[in-house]
Amino acid sequence: MVWITARRSELDALAKWLAKQLQEVQVERDELAIAERVLNRLAEQANAEAAAPVSVNAAGRAVLLIPHRGDAVEEGALPGDYRKILAIVREAGRCRAKSLGRPRSAYPSRI
Repeated sequence: MVWITARRSELDALAKWLAKQLQEVQVERDELAIAERVLNRLAEQANAEAAAPVSVNAAGRAVLLIPHRGDAVEEGALPGDYRKILAIVREAGRCRAKSLGRPRSAYPSRI
């Protein structure tokens, strides 16, 4: 009988210690879940900011910066001004870069 009482006392102490450990583990898990949510939100904000066109002042005029090149950037992701430039280059076909700003009639006929 004494052995049973002693063992029960040991198990009660162990149960209290395990309950305390479990509570500490649950608190840490909750903190990690919160940290994960915060990091996901920050990553979403960073991605949204990176996708948005950024303008800066150059010579007293607002100009758009060219977005960083990625692996799968589509033309639709570019700002409107850059899409217009691409359309002009496509329409011009094969020509010298310095002739792109000239009217169509000014293009050399041999190109």
